[in-house]
Amino acid sequence: MNADYQTMGCTAVDCIYSGIRKKIISKELQKGQRLAETVIAKEFNVSRTPVREAIRRLANDGLVNIVPGWGAHLVSPTKEEVIDTSMMRQVLEEIAIRKAVQAVTPVYIYKLQEQILLEQKAAAECDVDAYIAANNNFHLVIAEASGSKTLFELLEHVLAKVVTHLLFFDDSLFKFDTNPALNQHKEIVRALESGDVDLCVKLIKQDIYPWSSEL
Repeated sequence: MNADYQTMGCTAVDCIYSGIRKKIISKELQKGQRLAETVIAKEFNVSRTPVREAIRRLANDGLVNIVPGWGAHLVSPTKEEVIDTSMMRQVLEEIAIRKAVQAVTPVYIYKLQEQILLEQKAAAECDVDAYIAANNNFHLVIAEASGSKTLFELLEHVLAKVVTHLLFFDDSLFKFDTNPALNQHKEIVRALESGDVDLCVKLIKQDIYPWSSEL
């Protein structure tokens, strides 16, 4: 059955973009798989123009590579690329929390708690996209609290890559009932409030290290 976007309450581009992301999350589409514009256009009952725009948005997310003269395909990160990105994240996150614990204010604590509430809501609704966004924002708030714009921008870029890798490699994203991140994030907030640098570093490592160590 075709997915007619006009009955789905969104623009053609938005519906195609969301539809492809959901197929990635559900593993219906695999890393490296080609995205044929004609097939997608037929599925959504549209011309190829909105399909191209949706694919460009996915490319901006880092999920798709567009090869001139050949077409688009999902990225296919290697194990080495995933590990390298994870290592870079670990370094940035540790620097961020060391700096943040010295400068965190009640405003940033509130922002962190706000993201935890959004994570809880997303988990309850099994909304992977919303959960990823809230999870990333939690870590970016810590980087923001560090006071370093450069650190924030670097971590934002690395987290975008991490999300891509998680979608293709980490099935724990779909196991909300066993995902420990929520409790870990609550502990991180308490450690930031207490000003315990060593505990903050320990907790951030526990939060971000486990999945990459199993690759």
